[in-house]
Amino acid sequence: MKNIEKCINIINQLGADALILCDEANMHYICGFSPSEGRILITKDAKAYHLVDSRYTETARNHSKATGLEVIEIDKTFIDLIKQLTEKHSVKSLVFEDETISYSAYEKLSGELSNVELIKLGDKLMRERNRKGPEEIELLKKANSIAEKSFLELLNYVEEGKTEKELAAQFEYIMAKNGSDGISFDTILVSGENTSMPHGVPTDRKLKKGDFVLFDFGATYKGYHSDMTRTVALGSADEEMKELYELVLKAQSAGIKALKPGIPCKDVYKASYDVLEEKKMAQYFRHGLGHGVGIEIHEGFNASPRSSDTYEIGNVTSIEPGIYLPDKYGIRIEDVCIVTENGNENISTIEKKLVIL
Repeated sequence: MKNIEKCINIINQLGADALILCDEANMHYICGFSPSEGRILITKDAKAYHLVDSRYTETARNHSKATGLEVIEIDKTFIDLIKQLTEKHSVKSLVFEDETISYSAYEKLSGELSNVELIKLGDKLMRERNRKGPEEIELLKKANSIAEKSFLELLNYVEEGKTEKELAAQFEYIMAKNGSDGISFDTILVSGENTSMPHGVPTDRKLKKGDFVLFDFGATYKGYHSDMTRTVALGSADEEMKELYELVLKAQSAGIKALKPGIPCKDVYKASYDVLEEKKMAQYFRHGLGHGVGIEIHEGFNASPRSSDTYEIGNVTSIEPGIYLPDKYGIRIEDVCIVTENGNENISTIEKKLVIL
């Protein structure tokens, strides 16, 4: 009900009569699950409808006991039912998701509701989603605990001769066995020279002694995602590998320390960047420092030099500096942190000292 109230506040802020949602993540925020298709219509006088086809009727009704949505199964098309409801509630202006709607869906909406003014939602609902409540944080922590437990189990299988693909498949199986509803994203499990690609894809490469092995992974629980990266060495690590690993860890610690409410996102990025720059390694840091995590694996604010946002209490973000030496190896360490009144809470608990398997 609180999330419906947030939508009603947005409707009132924009001086509109109603709001329509069709983005899967936005719908999940209101209805409590992720329908691949459907619509949610909320009016300024607090009527909230979940429009579904027959595939989702029972699921939607089960969730409606908690959300308060009125579930209606379509008998023709979504647009026919939307038209009926907007006429029933005398809707003259309707807020729509301009940042995520497809052009064809927009054309259909504007064509069938020709007498209704369409008002852009912008990032208003995303900003509400970006401030996580206690229940959401518990779901994020549960997803994270599943991922961490699975990672520690996987380390028992990491050995010379195993392929990246083989271990990535094993990892995803272990996460499912431990309670994950699905992976947060395609697991990145790469080794040796492949670790120099920030978003490398598992290949048939066999692990060798002296390799760095990089794991970027996440579990999901009731629609909420986790995200973590750990880099380990197999068999041995030379002095350069150890020194650069410690540098990345120092950079991450600086970013986490800087993360607090009222701090610009770009300043948190700079805290980590400056540590790498002191050792002339910032040129090998080739991505933003972090991204929001929640119903989507990337949502809300980014810790990047281009960001104009400022962190707020309840924001959840990754902190993940890295160094990537082309055709040699890469190192990334990633935790997820919650911005709190007094700073932040790191929900990642796995040891970050360099592990040599």
